[in-house]
Amino acid sequence: MTTLDATRAELALLVLYLNKAEARDKICRAIQYGSKFLSNGEPGTASNVDKSTSLARKVFRLFKFVNDLHALISPLPEGTPLPIVVLGKSKNALISTFLFLDQIVWLGRTGIYKNKERADLIGRISLFCWMGSSVCSSLVELAELGRLSSSMKKIGKDLKSSEKYQNEEYKAKLKQSNARTLALVKSSLDVLVAVGLLQLAPKKVTPRVTGALGFTTSLISCYQLLPSPVKSKTT
Repeated sequence: MTTLDATRAELALLVLYLNKAEARDKICRAIQYGSKFLSNGEPGTASNVDKSTSLARKVFRLFKFVNDLHALISPLPEGTPLPIVVLGKSKNALISTFLFLDQIVWLGRTGIYKNKERADLIGRISLFCWMGSSVCSSLVELAELGRLSSSMKKIGKDLKSSEKYQNEEYKAKLKQSNARTLALVKSSLDVLVAVGLLQLAPKKVTPRVTGALGFTTSLISCYQLLPSPVKSKTT
């Protein structure tokens, strides 16, 4: 593969990545929370960028609640323990409710929905739903990591320490474990972001802390959405 071919392949992956609505949303989210970090809640250019980007993201998410509504009624893989099923479905229900209510918040901020007090109340309820979904997601990831750990130990018992990293099943489960660990970090930090947005601990989770945490989880989301790299062929 020549340098030009490699460049074309990388640009094709970038185009594929940027064509995803979810990827664009997470890039905007990084801008939003980066601006929140810079503004620290004070009025100015960074604060204006934060507010305008937040409003733009709500347009990206119009009718997105249908995705989690579909996940809510979809069956889980056989053998999934009941507690994980309940937590997973609770997460779907909460995030779907958050996204639905967020549309009303958008209507309020654009002036279409005139009742500002009710729109603000709905906004707080939606954030509590998002915080609840992040808590459920964290618990699901913890439980799934426990299941993966037990499964990896069983595989490791029959293999030598050096051999297990050559075992395809072990490597696949290790990859899953790493992905779930990253998802756990993201969902745990998102709980704190929600605490900051709701101002439940204003002295500890300040706008700057909220911005820093939100920017971090946005970068994690952007990384999770990256397409698989193209493998170069040697001739």
